[in-house]
Amino acid sequence: MAQGLEVALTDLQSSRNNVRHHTEEIAVDHLLVRRGQAFNLTLYFRNRGFQPGLDNIIFVVETEDAVYLDSEPQRQEYVMNDYGFIYQGSKNWIRPCPWNYGQFEEKIIDICLKLLDKSLHFQTDSATDCALRGSPVYISRVVCAMINSNDDNGVLNGNWSENYTDGANPAEWTGSVAILKQWYATGCQPVRYGQCWVFAAVMCTVMRCLGIPTRVITNFDSGHDTDGNLIIDEYYDNTGRILGNKKKDTIWNFHVWNECWMARKDLPPGYGGWQVLDATPQEMSNGVYCCGPASVRAVKEGEVDLNYDTPFVFSMVNADCMSWLVQGGKEQKLHQDTSSVGNFISTKSIQSDERDDITENYKYEEGSLQERQVFLKALQKLKARRFHGSQRGAELQPSRPTPLSQDSPRSLHTPSLRPSDVVQVSLKFKLLDPPNMGQDICFVLLALNMSSQFKDLKVNLSAQSLLHDGSPLSPFWQDIAFITLSPKEAKTYPCKISYSQYSQYLSTDKLIRISALGEEKSSPEKILVNKIITLSYPSITINVLGAAVVNQPLSIQVIFSNPLSEQVEDCVLTVEGSGLFKKQQKVFLGVLKPQHRASIILETVPFKSGQRQIQANMRSNKFKDIKGYRNVYVDFAL
Repeated sequence: MAQGLEVALTDLQSSRNNVRHHTEEIAVDHLLVRRGQAFNLTLYFRNRGFQPGLDNIIFVVETEDAVYLDSEPQRQEYVMNDYGFIYQGSKNWIRPCPWNYGQFEEKIIDICLKLLDKSLHFQTDSATDCALRGSPVYISRVVCAMINSNDDNGVLNGNWSENYTDGANPAEWTGSVAILKQWYATGCQPVRYGQCWVFAAVMCTVMRCLGIPTRVITNFDSGHDTDGNLIIDEYYDNTGRILGNKKKDTIWNFHVWNECWMARKDLPPGYGGWQVLDATPQEMSNGVYCCGPASVRAVKEGEVDLNYDTPFVFSMVNADCMSWLVQGGKEQKLHQDTSSVGNFISTKSIQSDERDDITENYKYEEGSLQERQVFLKALQKLKARRFHGSQRGAELQPSRPTPLSQDSPRSLHTPSLRPSDVVQVSLKFKLLDPPNMGQDICFVLLALNMSSQFKDLKVNLSAQSLLHDGSPLSPFWQDIAFITLSPKEAKTYPCKISYSQYSQYLSTDKLIRISALGEEKSSPEKILVNKIITLSYPSITINVLGAAVVNQPLSIQVIFSNPLSEQVEDCVLTVEGSGLFKKQQKVFLGVLKPQHRASIILETVPFKSGQRQIQANMRSNKFKDIKGYRNVYVDFAL
């Protein structure tokens, strides 16, 4: 009988396999392969050679790929691309924020695996946790919970207080690598601080590193419905300023989450594909702060009874908004808006720097019969769920009854009349100039009489800063306008808010809400209009001086300026870029004089070829997030 084979050495052919599996940027000295793709290895035997027909070697490998994307351009964008854009601002001014995902940078794969081992699931039952790591549904929930630190030593502490003295202002970050490396280097202590786009960007890095197709999504006018009745209640006083409310319902100016591509064998057929995951700690899901995966198709079809957290995601994109006037301790309904929540849902285009609008993936066209039918289906499912005592973290209770009578504003065919329709007067704000930081804000209130009678209007105007999560700050400007309109007449009322009036009240988000609450003396109805203004900075300019070649010195010019008419201090320029800089570069600039423009030259040596991006941010004691970026193609060394 032939002697059995004894394996002396196994050559995993790491370098060759990693190139074929597109993991060579992570490592070449140890094997990293992707699911569902062949790889080679060589066995060397100690006692004799392998004899075909006599010897048999059996390999047992299970590599079912539940996250397979059949489009190569999509795989390149959603798994391989290590930079991108996160959209911020407002629906009227959408701004791309450059971001360094850096999923292939040194030690990131080790940090991602450490993140899994630090999860509550692994700490509680490591054997079960490891056995479930082949499930993208399971692993995405684990990662989602670990990106925030509400339940564990997750990666990021959230902070919306405007006080960041013991950490970094979330607006200053330009990439995930510095955040993940800081978390790892400090013994897995949460990094201070993040907000929604930072949570989503870091989750994108981790999921792409783990081989799960992931993209970052921005929803403008995003609903945060705390009680599950699909209504966002907003309260105003008689000057038109928005008030905080005890329910904590808000409309975020923008909110950012992730979509991950995966099969959903736990759901009925047809609900796989893109799934929403939201790492921002807003509400609990099965006892921990995470959200999803929720099928995007389930959201669009109103199937809010499908796992996970679909009702909450539905409300973010398709809740109704109810406006209330608070006066003398009483609440007066102003209007119910069925289309203000969920606008311009955006993500970066495939292999392009353009923005893709994917709103139609989440809901049918606003105002269409189909959209209202889906809304009512979702509402009825939630009512049935409340009736049967189901929970999502806490019992879902409506803030007030929402009967579906024929004359209800939620009726399919008869939307509620706006107060402006009853009074027959229209009010609207219009900016006269682009709203640039450091300059006065000039705008007009347009008043139009749509009736054949004279109209006497009293309009209270106000302005207040907002945080991007919808939280109002104190008003800093008020005015009262008395406008008399002849039949069918239109008039403009000019307004100006000077820089000195708003500068000390502005939040990091640079958002100002201007409001007008109008009343006509012959009618009890009140007309509320508002507009959110996002103040803009001039971008940082980045120039690449010469050809970019691997392992060859490269000079990069960064041009920046102080946009304000006052001196700014504590200026710091941050520059990074995967494959271009080994670590984030910080340049301490000190003091910049008013309107001062300057430049510096940075030297680096690119160490990876292909399409790359440089990201830059400048902060000071007066501003935190003047951004800039430049795409660079790095050639192979000759």
